[in-house]
Amino acid sequence: MALCFPIFRPQNDSYSSELASKMYVIIIGAPRSGTNMLRDALTSLPSVATWPCDEINYIWRHGNLRYPSDEFTPDLATPRIKAYIRRQFEKMQTRSGQPVLVEKTCANALRVDFVDAVVPEAKFVHIYRNGLDVVDSAMKRWKAPLDIPYLARKARYVPLSDMPFYATRYAANRLYRVLSRRDRLAFWGPQLSDMQSLLAEYTLEEVCALQWKRCVENASASFANMPDGKVINICYEQFVAAPQAELKRITDFLGFASRDADIANAVTPVTPTRVGAGKKSLSDRQRDRLSELVGNTLDRLGYAA
Repeated sequence: MALCFPIFRPQNDSYSSELASKMYVIIIGAPRSGTNMLRDALTSLPSVATWPCDEINYIWRHGNLRYPSDEFTPDLATPRIKAYIRRQFEKMQTRSGQPVLVEKTCANALRVDFVDAVVPEAKFVHIYRNGLDVVDSAMKRWKAPLDIPYLARKARYVPLSDMPFYATRYAANRLYRVLSRRDRLAFWGPQLSDMQSLLAEYTLEEVCALQWKRCVENASASFANMPDGKVINICYEQFVAAPQAELKRITDFLGFASRDADIANAVTPVTPTRVGAGKKSLSDRQRDRLSELVGNTLDRLGYAA
């Protein structure tokens, strides 16, 4: 996972004059679906910036700190909460000196309507990936060791009033990883409204598949009600197969100039090596079971389980 990347560029960048107004771009996607890859490619282009950390879920949850899941409804975007989140966007855009600000937090796939209520002028880039490959990658994150530098970068954006809550929650999560016989964290990734019952009932790979399904289905349902020109859908497998063409398609959708040389440079790290990894690592029995649980979503997206 890319943990940090080039963020800020000089304000006299040659592209800045080509963008007449500021723009917010929200990347939406289930965890392990290429959201980091897409963000890194976009923020490698001139005049595009983002936060110097992986995600800002702490900012999105401020004011709804104790809400039991990440499946926020639009009514939770009260005037006070909207004002707080928007201030963080404005501060980061001012600090970067760039007209395009990209944000990527995977939990937002569960609450697109809430995000749209906060930043209604934003455009969305929705990336999706074969759920079986997502399961293979997500399971590794559920069992990952402590990464202090990664945490430190994210902790910079925890509101001070929320710090005790997250410190306690994080300690409990890590303690569970050490003491539990399940060899996993107590929680990871976007928090579903019924996550605890799912963890009690299903195996870890099944929970990962259901987590992916909920993210994809929630986001798709929200985007179906949005007007044309508000969202572009990106297939991970198509992006890694033809990254220059796909990134050019995204910048055309967003409406800002993109030189061929900059596009080519931005997608240099992109490779298709992880396509099909899940189908190879999962047993026939596991694939059959996951097909029972999420096969309708796989089929709808054009993936054969």
